[in-house]
Amino acid sequence: MIELNKENFEAEVLQAEGPVLVDYWGPTCEPCKALMPHIHALEEKYGDKVKFCSLDITKARRLAIKQKVMGLPAIIIYKDGQEVERVAESEATATSVEEMINRNI
Repeated sequence: MIELNKENFEAEVLQAEGPVLVDYWGPTCEPCKALMPHIHALEEKYGDKVKFCSLDITKARRLAIKQKVMGLPAIIIYKDGQEVERVAESEATATSVEEMINRNI
């Protein structure tokens, strides 16, 4: 899992080729912390097809707002630098994230 920040977001996500999953989370977000082990398990399963990244929004709030992340958790898949799909807040479950990955690989 690549830890994103303001400095590497563009290179790792917006300039990347192929699918990139970004897990937007915050240290005080309990649903984010509950979902995280599932995201890591999905990385084990799909890491050869999708690049997995995470962004702590408390360290890059403007960046999260620019990506229109208004609620957590938010899982967004980008392809060739463009957002293609997202699940957020109560919709962000291990099952919904895996289904989204399968639609985009």
